[in-house]
Amino acid sequence: MSQLYPTILLCVYGFFSNLRPSEPFLTAFLMGPDKNLTETELVNEIYPIWTYSYLVLLFPVFLATDYLCYKPVLILQAVSLVVTYFMLVKAQGVLAMQLLELFFGLATATDIAYYSYIYSVVEPAQYQRVTGYCRSITLLGSAAGSLAGQLLVSVAQIPLLYLCIITLVSAVLAFVAPWFLPMPSKSLFFHKRQGTEGEKPVHQNSRVPMDEAEDPESKVPLKIDEVTMVVTASDGGGASSGLVDVLRILWEDFLQCYSCPALLSWSVWWALSTCGYFQLVNYVQALWEKVLPSQEFEIYNGYVETVSTLLGALAAFGVGSIKVPWAVWGELALCIFSVVMAVAVYLMDTIRNIWVCYTSYVVFRATYMLLITIATFQIAANLSMQRYALVFGVNTFIALLLQTLLTVVVVDSVGLGLDIFPQFLIYASYFAVIAVIFLMAGLYKLMLRRRSQPAAQPQTDSGETESDCLSRDSPPLNELQQITGT
Repeated sequence: MSQLYPTILLCVYGFFSNLRPSEPFLTAFLMGPDKNLTETELVNEIYPIWTYSYLVLLFPVFLATDYLCYKPVLILQAVSLVVTYFMLVKAQGVLAMQLLELFFGLATATDIAYYSYIYSVVEPAQYQRVTGYCRSITLLGSAAGSLAGQLLVSVAQIPLLYLCIITLVSAVLAFVAPWFLPMPSKSLFFHKRQGTEGEKPVHQNSRVPMDEAEDPESKVPLKIDEVTMVVTASDGGGASSGLVDVLRILWEDFLQCYSCPALLSWSVWWALSTCGYFQLVNYVQALWEKVLPSQEFEIYNGYVETVSTLLGALAAFGVGSIKVPWAVWGELALCIFSVVMAVAVYLMDTIRNIWVCYTSYVVFRATYMLLITIATFQIAANLSMQRYALVFGVNTFIALLLQTLLTVVVVDSVGLGLDIFPQFLIYASYFAVIAVIFLMAGLYKLMLRRRSQPAAQPQTDSGETESDCLSRDSPPLNELQQITGT
């Protein structure tokens, strides 16, 4: 019961915070009579602020989330969402919308608190189950919001302003839940639970039954002779000393993790593709609006978002039935699917038919969710919880850094400030470049394997890497699929 209570509250919060009927129609609403913004103002001056704020806030929020033990940051996220959608309903003008994007960037950056909180209040044996609940409910909320928004627009002929009001009400309902969550007594870095005397360390390669899983914080994934340091904010040097120790441990873990070639390869694709994914999802509604203006025609953005979310989740869960030695064919698979994503974006840009745009977007998003699930599995299968947070935090930061560079050069008015169609041509080229990079990497890897065939290590269907830098044990694939958020 002590674990059921916070799990239910987290699910309630996750559902209502992602129930956003206005999301598929945001660009149409902002360019409509209620806000009367132009495409140039929206694409080149307002939307880029989300990218910049997300990048700037990500690392400070990452540290603050752990230091404050999650709950205060979760409340901050709830407040940010309420402010965001209140401004969406009431505020007017470019400056106000830029401030709105700043608050939404804060809400996005604090998303880490939601997904980290569960690991501080439930037992390790329940991580998989609770993670599955929380991830699934956020997907359900997102799909339900998109579907409800489309039905209200198409069937009930509800003005888009009322969708924003419903989203605001949903955010207010979500705001209530975090206040009743219990305050965690430990976190991953600053506040860690000391081991009891006589507690024997668990070796990396020893198999542990699922119902007797060890604490991931004691897991040493890359070097079994390494001892992970324990840091508490209350130790001798106080908070500043604790921060220095945490930063030092993060830096040492960073060097160790990314010295592994297999992990580095998947992380590179993760960062590059996530950058492109963020950029396309952020601006695709502007392209749809240009192809089929919502003021003149009926649009079906809500159905498209619902279908793409559900198909993406189905594709991600379908990874479990794919038996591929990813250590051998991973780079070439990433190349092939990156080509699919590049072609989908290119078709959106050149055909300029709304049904082609919708179909290509569904293919693009489902492909990304499939690949990000595989990449997550390959990266996280043998990482302890600390390193899981570190590696995925670093990958997200690099993706945002690249996205910021792309936004400044291509989108922002201080750079080229391109129209939406040239932008999407660049995004298609971007994914084509990713495909070329991993084609060369895959061919190079196959060439090395052919030369060293007698010394090659055996592979398994679960996608174990060849490198000794990762251990041979890995959690079930469905657990990693749940962790991806797809």
